[in-house]
Amino acid sequence: MTDPAPKVAGQSAAPDTPEAPELKLELKTAWHGFAAEFDAFQADITRKLSQTEERLTMLDRKTAVSPARPVLDRSDAADTLHHKAFDAYLRSGNEADLRGLQLEAKGLNTSVAGEGGYLVDPATSDTIRGVLHNAASIRAIASVVMVESTFFDVLVDHTDISSGWATESGSLAESDTPTIDRISIRLHELSAMPKASQRLLDDSAFDIEGWLANRIAGKFARAEAAAFINGDGVDKPRGFLDHAAVDDAIWEWDNLGYIATGADGDFASINAADSIVDLVYALGASYRANAVFVMNSKTAGAVRKMKDADGRFLWSDGLASGEPARLMGYPVLVAEDMPDIASDSFAIAFGDFNAGYTIAERPDMRVLRDPFSAKPHVLFYATKRVGGDVSDFKAIKLLKFGLS
Repeated sequence: MTDPAPKVAGQSAAPDTPEAPELKLELKTAWHGFAAEFDAFQADITRKLSQTEERLTMLDRKTAVSPARPVLDRSDAADTLHHKAFDAYLRSGNEADLRGLQLEAKGLNTSVAGEGGYLVDPATSDTIRGVLHNAASIRAIASVVMVESTFFDVLVDHTDISSGWATESGSLAESDTPTIDRISIRLHELSAMPKASQRLLDDSAFDIEGWLANRIAGKFARAEAAAFINGDGVDKPRGFLDHAAVDDAIWEWDNLGYIATGADGDFASINAADSIVDLVYALGASYRANAVFVMNSKTAGAVRKMKDADGRFLWSDGLASGEPARLMGYPVLVAEDMPDIASDSFAIAFGDFNAGYTIAERPDMRVLRDPFSAKPHVLFYATKRVGGDVSDFKAIKLLKFGLS
């Protein structure tokens, strides 16, 4: 690279070209624009750092109070997305909180366009079903099936084909054809509508999912437990005690057979335990293997004192934790919706309820958020479809506290 030509003594500097002032102005303008953008960028970084610090502080507060609150299982990372979307929807009612996450249909979080409700996320539904299963309800011993329609049909073959002994040269007679009955179980809508104030929902330390699950589970457990025993089948499941009961000596299909104690509203004064023995052996041997006694606490208290002819108690308490008490070696389910001992009451049932009673339900539960009807509270309208009915009339026997 060559050096520029030396200046000659007495020669003045070359004047600026016409483009020089314009170039300086462009450089100055570009510099000020860059400085402004840099200042804006620095301010944005400072603001985001401040927001991050606030979020960390809030997270620390949540962590400090979380051990005192019941928390649903969030071990699956995919379920965490469902929880966040459902929690955000309960707090704000903003449908975009659910649509924006593109949740899977199998997660039961799909929008119900015609009704404006949303299916509860899987963990919440599991919690509710768990409480129902653990409650003192026929659900614990009955057959439970999941269906996608409004009806569930049970086909029962309760007859037998005829037969006979044949000789080598004799003609064969035509056998009778077995008869099949269809028992149709209709699903009914079980609903609950708890509420909470908007301020309570806005509290970040409040476990909305746990609260909602516990409130709805308690209501559903009590309602369905009563219906499975005493329901009349009108807008609710049909309970097994709603069916006609006849003396077991003349029993026929579509009725439940009963054994009478021989005393009006009480056990017989002599050999009171005989009626319990008769009830057990009125049930067919094929059903007794899985049979269970069902009665309420008052009846259990009376039966608990009964002894056989040798002075031994018929009742024995479970030896292991969680093991049910046993009567004559069979488990006892204490269901408070069973009637008390009274005149002609059916206070004790005995049978294989897994074969004798079927519960049909849909696997989903819908929740509709209503922030308008009860201001300043927010209503949560939850619905679940469930039905139940006797599916095998041979599998259940009753004890009638009457003369005959």
